[in-house]
Amino acid sequence: MNLQKRIGLLMVVDSLIVFFSIFIGYFLLHPVLNPFGSHFLLASATAIFISHHSLAWYYGLYRKVWEYASINELVSIFKAVTFSIIAVGLVQFLVRGDVLLRALGITWMLHLLLIGGSRLSWRLFRDMLLSRTNEVQKRTLIVGAGAAGTLVARQLLQNRDKGLKPVVFVDDDAQKQGLEIYGIRVAGATDAVEDIVRDNNIEHIIVAIPSLGKHDAAVLMRRCLDTGIRTQTIPVIEDILTGKVSVTDIQDVKIEELLGRDEVKLDMDKIKGQLTGKTVLVTGAGGSIGSEICRQIIRFGPAKLLLLGHGENSIYLIDMELKTKIDPNTELIPIIADVQDRERMFGVMEEFQPDVVYHAAAHKHVPLMEYNPMEAVKNNIFGTKNVADAADAAGVKSFVMVSTDKAVNPPNVMGATKRFAEMIVQNLAKRSETKFVAVRFGNVLGSRGSVIPLFKRQIAAGGPITVTDERMTRYFMTIPEASRLVIQAGSLARGGEVFVLDMGEPVKIVDLAENLIRLSGYEKDEIGIEFSGMRPGEKLYEELLNAEEIQSEQVFPKIHIGKANPASEGELNMLLEKIPKMGNEEVKEVLVGLANRKNVESRNMQANSV
Repeated sequence: MNLQKRIGLLMVVDSLIVFFSIFIGYFLLHPVLNPFGSHFLLASATAIFISHHSLAWYYGLYRKVWEYASINELVSIFKAVTFSIIAVGLVQFLVRGDVLLRALGITWMLHLLLIGGSRLSWRLFRDMLLSRTNEVQKRTLIVGAGAAGTLVARQLLQNRDKGLKPVVFVDDDAQKQGLEIYGIRVAGATDAVEDIVRDNNIEHIIVAIPSLGKHDAAVLMRRCLDTGIRTQTIPVIEDILTGKVSVTDIQDVKIEELLGRDEVKLDMDKIKGQLTGKTVLVTGAGGSIGSEICRQIIRFGPAKLLLLGHGENSIYLIDMELKTKIDPNTELIPIIADVQDRERMFGVMEEFQPDVVYHAAAHKHVPLMEYNPMEAVKNNIFGTKNVADAADAAGVKSFVMVSTDKAVNPPNVMGATKRFAEMIVQNLAKRSETKFVAVRFGNVLGSRGSVIPLFKRQIAAGGPITVTDERMTRYFMTIPEASRLVIQAGSLARGGEVFVLDMGEPVKIVDLAENLIRLSGYEKDEIGIEFSGMRPGEKLYEELLNAEEIQSEQVFPKIHIGKANPASEGELNMLLEKIPKMGNEEVKEVLVGLANRKNVESRNMQANSV
């Protein structure tokens, strides 16, 4: 039915109800009298007719979709009916000095009953049709019986196309337990999810508590996933409040949500002072970490943001993305260059004179670098030296090198080259006006070369997932969190520090694989997990600090600082001259030996605070 026909039908129905209701009310009060013989009643009916249609149009009764009628629509009907009766009562008093109070009272009740009933019958008719459809509806448990959970339940009841039928709530509010909302029982608390799933033959779970803290949300979602039932969630409260998504936009649980890491709160004033209106250079700007650092930086309104990388496509993509987000006062400058090209790095620094440099360009894949140690040396060591020396010569105010937990007691080339790069930066900090620092953190979920994209591809192919060792653990954080903390650490720099990000508790890789299988809607037995054995250069356990470096004091939430005394600059320069002439095995031995020297990094370690 089109809009015109719909409005016409509703107006005809309302006209019959409002015109004849006062006659019916008068007849119920005075059954022996003929109500249609009264000119006063006829005038009153006409007044009701006019006032009702005016108010009905004002409150939008003819524009509402009554198939989805709820309390808001009933309130509109109540207002239109009540105010129209009050208006007629005033007219009666002004014209005759008397009000047919009882007749108007009955008329008011008839209007509510008949007009409200005519509207709600549309919804009842629709619900009856939907209930008779042959579409399979999965029995759904909604976790959270608050405003978000009840809204989700209502939408699922009204929109059967999602194939989900809410049959039970769980909520930790004891006052709600045992009650019913939309005919759906609140069966118990969240710690009883497993029993409730079993007792109610649940086939689907929706977590609908957007205001829950990330740690508590992670615990709750792991509890739901442990039931073996597919679990989805609604968006976080920040995205709902900013209008990015609706509370009813049900989505799959992301693996990073299971980490339970709370949002990083930045010292905005300190970072603004460092970045706003300044020229900022990011190397490796097309990579996972580099690109996210760029996304975070543009929030602070730099005058220029230099996107440097040697991959043409990756720089093109991040440049095009940021152009849709930047402030008009920020200039984006994509630069295709290789950090191994020393002359080019000096040229870039001299031309653009950046105030801050974030050095994220690096080779980071451990097994690949074991097979290609000289490439790791050229990119991670010489590349870092080129960029750092150029920054020093150009008078850059702050230089932040992105490092890794693999630089701690490294048994592999990649970690050793990163520790060597840290030493280069630390030595420069001793004699340069530039504040050189390194920021060390663990694995980043979803970054290129990380296990998550690999596991997803293996699941999509039907499995199995390959895990190197059942005992293997790693530290994880999300890409945005890591990038924000890198920027924050840079604002805290005095020069020479190795900042260490709080990575929380280490995660077993096999647990990560099992969670990802469940999040993908499969059982562990369907996909399978195979143990392939440790690869060249891998460690069972990663560390963020040596034993002597560990300290409880932090300089900012989730940021610690350990200041290691590196090898001397002369020793490093001597090695830089010799390394290109070495063979692969000799390079490995020299680098790993240097990075693990206890008399350099452990015994002389001291914790410092900013």
